[in-house]
Amino acid sequence: MTVTDADLTAADVAWELESILPDGRSVDDLLDEADTLAEKLTEHRGSIGSLDATGLAGVVHQLEAVGELSSRAGHYAMLRFSENTLDPERGALMMSMQEASTATATKLIFFDLEWAAVDDAHAAEVLSDPQLDFCRHYLENLRRNRPFLLSEAEETVLTEKSVSGSQAWVRLFDELTSAIQVDLPDELGGSGQPLDQSLSLLADNDADVRRQAAEGVTAALEPGLRTRAFVYNTLLLDKSVDDRLRGFESWVSGRNLSNEASDESVQALVDAVVARYEIPQRWYSLKAKILGVDKLADYDRMASVASEQRQVGWAEATEIVRDAYASFSPELAQIVGRFIDENWIDAPAREGKRGGAFCAGVTPSHHPYVLLNWAGKSRDVATLAHELGHGVHFYLAREQSMFHQGTPITLAETASVFGETVTSNRLLSAIDEPGQRFSLLAATLEDSIATVFRQIAMNRFEHSCHTARREEGELSVEQFGDLWQTSQEALLGPAVEVTEGYRSWWSYIPHFMGTPGYVYAYAYGQLLALSVYARYQQEGEAFVPAYLELLRAGGSRSPEELGAIVGCDLADPTFWDNGLDIVESQLVAAEEAAAAAGRL
Repeated sequence: MTVTDADLTAADVAWELESILPDGRSVDDLLDEADTLAEKLTEHRGSIGSLDATGLAGVVHQLEAVGELSSRAGHYAMLRFSENTLDPERGALMMSMQEASTATATKLIFFDLEWAAVDDAHAAEVLSDPQLDFCRHYLENLRRNRPFLLSEAEETVLTEKSVSGSQAWVRLFDELTSAIQVDLPDELGGSGQPLDQSLSLLADNDADVRRQAAEGVTAALEPGLRTRAFVYNTLLLDKSVDDRLRGFESWVSGRNLSNEASDESVQALVDAVVARYEIPQRWYSLKAKILGVDKLADYDRMASVASEQRQVGWAEATEIVRDAYASFSPELAQIVGRFIDENWIDAPAREGKRGGAFCAGVTPSHHPYVLLNWAGKSRDVATLAHELGHGVHFYLAREQSMFHQGTPITLAETASVFGETVTSNRLLSAIDEPGQRFSLLAATLEDSIATVFRQIAMNRFEHSCHTARREEGELSVEQFGDLWQTSQEALLGPAVEVTEGYRSWWSYIPHFMGTPGYVYAYAYGQLLALSVYARYQQEGEAFVPAYLELLRAGGSRSPEELGAIVGCDLADPTFWDNGLDIVESQLVAAEEAAAAAGRL
């Protein structure tokens, strides 16, 4: 297939955002209407505990209308800002949106507090009514928050101050990292390269390319390192204050509560993964042999083992992903086609664009969007399949209400990893040549290592940072580097050298700043998705309806109930080890393929 420059960079793949704003209305119009509705809702202050099912359903439907308007306005401003975080006008729009949304949200704090305080017997009676099917799980979760809620005055202060507090610091971090430019040799693109595009070079099969890219990234991270460390220190302190006021036992307890997971179950996942660090370490030892070195450097972790580095254009990538999804479900393939054909994706890497990749659900009444930073690498195909998994999940769950379209983040990665796995295995089924099979099996294994083991190592770094900040006070750049190095060395083992430059690489990762505690959800989702895929392999086409039911359910049920739809028992203490056994089987398959390809 002929690949043009425009196709290789996905230069013309841009989303259309104006449809988020209905009838040509502005962000301010939507926010003003949301605020008016919220003000009207305050008439119910003091009466939530006495409402019957009909009355409560009416109030929650009004809350849903406020949420619809606020979400449309918020997503429009956020997605526009993501296109170019260096544009002052877009930054100002996002800030004004956050300020207005927060003012509206403070008017509705009374509802959460009054509903949480309702007598258990009355709440159970009301929730049993079918009129509340559209919001039952949401209302049940609000009541689980009861021990950690403050007074209305205190909740109002925390909400109001968040705009100039944690939200402002996260925005600053996004702007700082989006502005990072990497200077590379001319043959690698020259000076001023986007960070994401430079990081993609770490998968190159040329050792010099990887080394030069790593040196360029380290040099680019250095100028603002102290500032980013201060941002992180401030966010660590901010969270510690919130946790102390609410009475959470640990830095991650609040995240676990929102994920509908106990502290004990999450720690069981972390412990299970850490106990199996020999899986990535065994792979890195094998990879060093394959690459002909005694020891890998940290920037060699993702080095391609393919005999040559193939460029992939947008047209070929979308054809691969469409075909993969169609092999599982024509319905999912049709939804994937809409993302590709109807301008629901923004793909090219651009100066000032937010890094990484994500999918935004917007609202049940509007379609989702996907953001990428396309570099024309094989890994980008997997990222596309991954984000479209999120996309089809949001799209099918639009049948749920505003309250149930999204899932806890522990389940949010299930469809994305499943879609990525379907794509990889579809490609594998079409390859007979031993060297190509090994390359694809290695890439699949490395995805699992990155999603399970690396994310848990980052969770361990987060744990160290939050704990040290609370016990010792503000941390220095050197301390952050020490904690990062320790967590990475524990993961990578003796076959990988953690270089001095790598000590600063924690400082561009947005999850640490904006969503503390998030990263373990990747491991949770990967192991769950692999288990779900194993069920598919056992049952074949008969499995598809149950999987689609899972996606359509969104977050309307507990994680355990959602897992049961596809035959997974998340309450089983051995569940995580069973998932890790699947990852180990990927390692064995890669080892056997390496031998068959004569790479050892």
